[in-house]
Amino acid sequence: MALIKSISGIRGTIGGKPGEGLTPIDIVKFVSAYSRMLGKKGENRKLSVVVGRDARISGETVSALVCQTLAACGIDVTDIGLASTPTTELAVRYCNADGGIIVTASHNPKDWNALKLLNSKGEFFTADDGRELLEIAEKEDFNYAGISSLGKISDGDFTLRHVEDAVNYPLVDREAISGSHFKVVVDTINSVGALIVPRLLDALDVDYVVINCEPDGNFAHNPEPLPANLTELSARTVEEKADMGISVDPDVDRLAFICEDGTPFGEEYTLVAVADYVLSKRKGPACSNLSSSRALDDICERYGCKRYASPVGEVNVSTLMKEKEAVIGGEGNGGVIVPDFHYGRDAIIGIALFLTYLAHKNIKMTELRESFPYYAISKSRIDLPAGRKCDIPAIFSSVKANYPNERYTETDGVKIDFDAERKWVCVRSSNTEPILRVYSEAPTSAEADRLGKEVIEMIKSKL
Repeated sequence: MALIKSISGIRGTIGGKPGEGLTPIDIVKFVSAYSRMLGKKGENRKLSVVVGRDARISGETVSALVCQTLAACGIDVTDIGLASTPTTELAVRYCNADGGIIVTASHNPKDWNALKLLNSKGEFFTADDGRELLEIAEKEDFNYAGISSLGKISDGDFTLRHVEDAVNYPLVDREAISGSHFKVVVDTINSVGALIVPRLLDALDVDYVVINCEPDGNFAHNPEPLPANLTELSARTVEEKADMGISVDPDVDRLAFICEDGTPFGEEYTLVAVADYVLSKRKGPACSNLSSSRALDDICERYGCKRYASPVGEVNVSTLMKEKEAVIGGEGNGGVIVPDFHYGRDAIIGIALFLTYLAHKNIKMTELRESFPYYAISKSRIDLPAGRKCDIPAIFSSVKANYPNERYTETDGVKIDFDAERKWVCVRSSNTEPILRVYSEAPTSAEADRLGKEVIEMIKSKL
């Protein structure tokens, strides 16, 4: 599998030759380039970087390479070990560090890993930052420190502080949550969610059962929190007579819920529900990527607020949120961004706000889900032919040409909006895998599936 370099970081499968996966040579090269970028802004002072990782089997090896390379570049390192992605982002701020590196491939399978790069605000690199990094790496325009200037590596742990900050966030009502006597089942997929989600629930006085709770990287199922991968959680939620099921991905930046009857709440509706609560308390714009459910538009209209859409990618959403001064944002993949908490997807603050919202509503999960405008979304993929270059822009143009009378957007692949029928389809290249993602949404599952299949068949005929 080729190394993928994108706005979502440097990622690939573990093993192989340099450039064919994420190898030790690649890790050293890109971390060295990252160090060089920080050094350009460091004004000849000692720099510091926070490093955290999820529980992937390769994580300890990759993280050790990252930490030692940073030290070899003369940078002091705070190694926080097993930690969620949002915890690592916040730790950059807690430590007043110059940057951070998260060793995680998020929702990718266990044989993948990645380097996610943060700036001094604990936020992901922009596209311009990424281009600069690749240029430095390509030229090998970096140096290593002499013996008297090597960096030092120290340990840290900020999980509890992250939890405390979430629990004390102004819109989180700990008393209401405690008084609701919730019982939940949590699937932490044998990664770092097992280390932080129970601590959050303890702090909120929530009764819970945890499944797949060994942070050993042996993922119990496909890591993406989609309904097809959460059958065990669904069954256990019903068996335990719980109020809900909670699923997080391996690095705890994405969040999905299961209703009390075992049916999916829908990862698209994670953001919709949290936005409904936040906008009821704070009026202002909301932002999401253009592949997120139009149910968010309906919620914004309810409060007289605007919804803005960005290309897919967390940093694209957060950049737009800053531009529009949004009060809530995120992605339809279960990612919630609360800007005055931090500009990053964070399942921990997402859980706390969702539980507050449900406690205030005092209704069942199924009733809450039925209170929202209903749209069905179909998420499919097309694996690109191995070893053959595909003309992706031509594919996008073909999709657009196939629907000449409909509204289209080309900020990220191509999205076709059928406004009269309240449906859309979007085709875009993945930032994390060599695939095309085909998402479609409509008022019924049958129509969403039909539209997605129609576009997939058309694309496959041209590959």
